[in-house]
Order: sequence, then structure tokens, then C-alpha cells
Amino acid sequence: MHGWIGETFTSDTGWSHLERLVDIGDRMAGSPGEREALTATRDALADLGARDAHVETFDVQGWVRGSSGVETPDGDTESIALPRSPSGSATGRLVDCGDGLPADFEADLDGAVVVVSSTVPDHYDRFIHRREKYYRAVEAGAAAFVFRNHTPGCLAPTGSVGTDDSPLGPIPAVGVSKEVGTRLVRRHEGKQVTVRVDCETPAATSGVVRADIGPDTDRAVYLTSHVDAHDIAEGAVDNAAGTATVLEVTRALLARDADLSRRVRIVCFGAEEVGLRGSKREAERIDPDAVQALVNCDGVCRGRTLQWYTHGFEALGDAVTDVANRVGHPVSVRPSQHPHSDHWPFVARGVPALLVSSEGDDRGRGWGHTRADTLDKLERRTLREGAILVTGVVAALADADRIDRRSTEAIAADLEREDLAAGMRATGDWPF
Repeated sequence: MHGWIGETFTSDTGWSHLERLVDIGDRMAGSPGEREALTATRDALADLGARDAHVETFDVQGWVRGSSGVETPDGDTESIALPRSPSGSATGRLVDCGDGLPADFEADLDGAVVVVSSTVPDHYDRFIHRREKYYRAVEAGAAAFVFRNHTPGCLAPTGSVGTDDSPLGPIPAVGVSKEVGTRLVRRHEGKQVTVRVDCETPAATSGVVRADIGPDTDRAVYLTSHVDAHDIAEGAVDNAAGTATVLEVTRALLARDADLSRRVRIVCFGAEEVGLRGSKREAERIDPDAVQALVNCDGVCRGRTLQWYTHGFEALGDAVTDVANRVGHPVSVRPSQHPHSDHWPFVARGVPALLVSSEGDDRGRGWGHTRADTLDKLERRTLREGAILVTGVVAALADADRIDRRSTEAIAADLEREDLAAGMRATGDWPF
């Protein structure tokens, strides 16, 4: 056991791939950079000795950034368009909807330009996703949406809008920094402002990387991540670090002394940031009973303590705790549902799945979805330590007896109890 751990703690396989991905630059879904990242990940898996490493392509709604702005009586205000915002402009009175809690949208918002924060207050018992705030504003009759960062530093946040049925959102949407948003509200609340977005929306192609290691069994443990990132930054934490961890775990599993009892299928998705397009497609195409369990790496390396969402599958939490105890490393195990990222289309079909991320210092994405999501925020040691834990968990799940599925009724009941269902219905993401 200690041999592969020592090798992982000195390996540069994952870190080298992390550098490779961030140096590509723009990895927006459907872009040339995303295709380069998919190909590089396929080649890296093949070089490690994974079987049948290949990329399978699929069509997506493309989105190419142009200019954007919030025009006020004082002039144009700096902003960035949110991906899958429609091109166009809308004028209305500026209304501050604060933290964007459901009750905040009960005001008169017909024809308004709505400003909301990217976070929620500590007293509120759940995180409210950007898309939920956007579609609550749409439902209330807003003409445009301004997403204000809650973190200081002059960093405008990004993040997509749109739904599966309508990939382009219905109203223009932009992100602004905390500083710009605060100034907008202070100077212009109640006044007429115009939100303008210029973009192109061509047909585009994304893809999924697949490869296998271990014996050729009917049931497999899936080890997953996404390779795409928003076009404004390197996407180091979100999610080059997740794909780099998958590479490091693959290397470690191949180097372990003990043979795997089941096949491990490595799947690295494209188009996660625009509605989980790659993973939804994959989940629809496979037999859920062919998946022993799924381990999805998204947002790792932000901090040294990994956060594991188990979605009510007790056996998954037990496996994580057992591995953490054996290697003497703290973990955070959360039994709740987390209906965002590439594990979710599988959980929604009753497949046992873990989301692996990192505990951060604040509520929200930290540097994620801003221009500051860059390599300098990460450390080799953190990636290596995380890879050791993920390797142990994947191996344990491969060796375990069949893990019981959960019914979709039970998962839906969890979402209702955790106050997540109403938001998913608002965004068109309710799958039941």
C-alpha cells in the first residue's frame, strides 16, 4: 500500500496535465480550445496505459463572446456577458434584488433590470444557484439580469444561463464585479439603464473522452471530470484540477500492487459549463445497472480537505470515511443532494455517485468563474494528497459488493426536503 502512496506523493503526472490544460487558454464548450483539451486528455490517458482511449463528439449550442455593457446616465459600465445570454439590449429601471432569495423576486419587476448577488446570506439554509436567480427574474417579468459578485477584487463573475429545451436564455444577462454592482445600485437604482450583449451563437461540437483500466467486467466504477472551462480564464480550479486528478488517480491505480476487482471507466466530459451536456448525454446512453458507482472530481484543489457529497448513498460515505481513516487525512462527508456538476444526471437515475470537491474559506466559488481562476492559486501537494484519497476510494468501490441503487422517488423526496426542488423546477432541471 505505501509504495503507490509514496509514488503518488512524488508524481508529476497530474500537475503536468494541469499545466497543459491551463496553457491552452480558452476551453469554452464547442471551442477549438476545448477540442484541444479533449485530445490532450485522451493522449495522456493512452500514454499511461489506459485501454481504448478515444474522443466521441456530439453537437452543442455554440456561444462566442462579443462586447457587453450596462449603459447608465453616467456612461457605459464594465461588465461581461453570461454565456448563452441572447444577443440584444434591454432598457428598464434598475432594481436591486439583494441576495436573490425567492422572496426577493416578489417585488414589481415587470420590465426591470434586476441586480442580484452571487451568494446568499449565512442564515439561509441552502445555496441558490445563479440560474435559479436568473429564471426567477425572468418569471417575474424582468427585462435584463445583472449578476453581481459578492467577493471583492474587481472581478466580474461568469456562468451560463439557458435550459435544455432553450439553450439560449430569454433575456440579456451580464456579470459585474462587487465594486461595479455596488456603484450601479448606489447611483442608479430606480433609474433607466440599458443592458447590452453582443455575441454569436453558431452550431458547435463538443466531446467526451473515454478509456478503461482494470479487468473487462460488465459493471464498472466511473471516474469522471470535465475538461471545459469558461472563456475568461484558465479554468485552473474549475476544472483543470479535476481532470488532472483523474489522470493522477489513473496512474496510481495502474501502479498499485493489488489488482482491481472491477473495470474502472475514465470519462472526461465536455460542455459541463453549459448545462451538463456531455454527462447528460452519457447518462442517457448507458445502462444504470452497469455502473457500480461514480466518482466525479469537480472543484478539487481549492483546499486540502476534500468534500464528498454522497447523495444519500450510505455505502459511499462509509467507503470515504474508511479510506480517510486508513491514511489519516481529514475529509468532509455530506449526505445531502448536490444537483450541479456531471455526477448529477447519474444520481437522478438512481446511480450511486460521489461529487468530490474541496472545502473553501467562503460560501460560493471563490476564484472560480472569474478571471482569477488561475494556476497560481493551486499547490502540487494539495493535488497529490487529494489524488491519494480519490485513488483509495475508487479502488474500494471497485472491490465492494454491488451497491444498492436508490429509487428516483427517494431522491426526489430528498430534494423536496432539502428545499432544492423548487429551484430546479424554476430552471427546468427537475428530472422526475
